[in-house]
Amino acid sequence: MEIRITTSQVLKVLQVISWILFFGLAVEAGGVVVNTFFAAFINPDQAKNFWEGSAYLIKLSQFDRGHFFVLTITMSIVAVLKAILFYLILKLLSEKKLDMTKPFSKEVRRFILNISYLSIGIGLFSSSGANFTSWLHKQGMEMADIAELKLAGGDVWLFMAVILIVIVQIIKRGIEIQTENDLTI
Repeated sequence: MEIRITTSQVLKVLQVISWILFFGLAVEAGGVVVNTFFAAFINPDQAKNFWEGSAYLIKLSQFDRGHFFVLTITMSIVAVLKAILFYLILKLLSEKKLDMTKPFSKEVRRFILNISYLSIGIGLFSSSGANFTSWLHKQGMEMADIAELKLAGGDVWLFMAVILIVIVQIIKRGIEIQTENDLTI
């Protein structure tokens, strides 16, 4: 007995996984943004409510409120960009814009281009946040665990962005060839 897994089945599983990841990232982004707002403008002791990295953030808040605000804003931007990235994936899978008979389409090209821009943003903000914590260490703060602050892997995001830009160029060429073939027929 042979079990065949079709592309549509794989896409449905990926859609479910994307929903789960989007939900988790949206909750994380909301938590970081709300905690940053409350800690910066209402109650400085709110730094203890960050889920991960709260011990470092409390010390940073006591060390310098401006540096605390810069780091938490960077964490917020990274978290929101990650949530937007999965929102775009869900939007593509939910709207059924993937036409398997014509895989090279402008919608797919635009989707991958947007994902690459988001990856560049996540990579740049993650790297700058990690570099900022290194600079803070030189200023007298203890060394932060950038993985706890969700700022690790900036170089990986940038690497992924470059790969996606290459794929966009391949899809662009595929669209051109597909259009030429349609005109020939």
